Amino acid sequence: MPDLPFGFSSGDDPERDKRKDGSGSGSGPGDPFGGAFPGGQFDMSQLGQIFSQLGEMFSGTTKSGGGPVNYDLARQLASKSIGFVAPVSEQTTSALGDAVRLAETWLDGVTPLPAGTTRTVAWTPTDWIDNTIPTWKRLCDPVAQQLSTVWAQALPEEAQAMAGPLMAMMSQMGGMAFGSQLGQALGTLSKEVLTSTDIGLPLGPTGVAALMPEAIEELAAGLEQPRSEVVTFLAAREAAHHRLFSHVPWLSAQLLGAVEAFAKGTKIDMSGIEEFARDFNPASLADPSQMEQLLNQGIFEPKATPEQTAALERLETMLALIEGWVQTVVSQALGDRIPGTVALSEMLRRRRASGGPAEQTFATLVGLELRPRKMREAAALWEKLTDAVGADARDGVWAHPDLLPSSADLDEPAAFIDRMIGGDTTDLDSAIEAALAEGDAEREDGSGAAEDPPRDT
Repeated sequence: MPDLPFGFSSGDDPERDKRKDGSGSGSGPGDPFGGAFPGGQFDMSQLGQIFSQLGEMFSGTTKSGGGPVNYDLARQLASKSIGFVAPVSEQTTSALGDAVRLAETWLDGVTPLPAGTTRTVAWTPTDWIDNTIPTWKRLCDPVAQQLSTVWAQALPEEAQAMAGPLMAMMSQMGGMAFGSQLGQALGTLSKEVLTSTDIGLPLGPTGVAALMPEAIEELAAGLEQPRSEVVTFLAAREAAHHRLFSHVPWLSAQLLGAVEAFAKGTKIDMSGIEEFARDFNPASLADPSQMEQLLNQGIFEPKATPEQTAALERLETMLALIEGWVQTVVSQALGDRIPGTVALSEMLRRRRASGGPAEQTFATLVGLELRPRKMREAAALWEKLTDAVGADARDGVWAHPDLLPSSADLDEPAAFIDRMIGGDTTDLDSAIEAALAEGDAEREDGSGAAEDPPRDT
């Protein structure tokens, strides 16, 4: 934790060694516990005093709303890393709006899905944070909540009773740790993203096409294509994403459901906790630098499970299908109009595949890499499907999640295309109707997927 976000000292305390070997005073100014450990020895009778004074230490950073992540701290750290941001001019906002409207006109000719944007905005990095934090809460809360409880539930009952105050403190510290890492990640990501859908998720308000002029300007400066072509290309991608998210109502719920399934599969390696409990000295809580070291030991980090692997595969496949579809329709809409479309598409594909430092930080925090690993294969499948059955039948696949290609289909698209143009699924409308009827039956008996929760705007 290079920025020491929790108010810890850097560890450069010349008096600490004296306190450890008992040569220093236990009640001097450097002792945050007022002599609770005379001579460096821990007195169990002073345990209440420890937690009381620890509570005072954390009183200035309590979690807003009592959730599993300290989002107030996340906002503060993100804003600090962004620094001063100049407002976007009306001229720039108007130019971006014109680009989106032009892109929508061109997209109308390559997909039956109607336009999904209701207005266009130009966001600064700060605007991006403010408008996307509600969705980040929905993404992070399930993982953070599961992580904050699973290890405590795995402890024996007698250990849970003894560790009650410590568990409450660790929960608060966990919320601060998540908030700190999330804030740093979002602060960096806010300066890297180009649009509100740049990472493949509907992060912003429904129907709002949002572009980041500062990041777009920096990107265009390093490319050979004219800036106007870069802007129109990104506007078309943003508009195409919104067509899917606005007119495929189950899509957002499926994406968030995959994240929640990932969270429910979280398991903790209890051997690390047992080793920690065996060697843990409560007196170490008197030393902030040792508290920091405790947070960095990783004993509460989740371990990969088969359930998480399956959920992650579903999420990655869905992200790949979304990105592949967007690339396909944008290339069809702009290919004859903007010569650099192919080069720009390949540049963004590589950009997403490699991931930036903020995405890597988020992957470390939540355990999820929000990157489509098979985007090239997905784009190839959508292109071949368009050639085989046309745009209407191609986009009819989005009518129900059961109709979407699987991860295996991305590796072997020929079989999926054969199912679409022959056999029992020659009549696509019948296939869609049957799938929808099955989904309705599942919802009636309570076994189906949850409905898309209302989006925060």
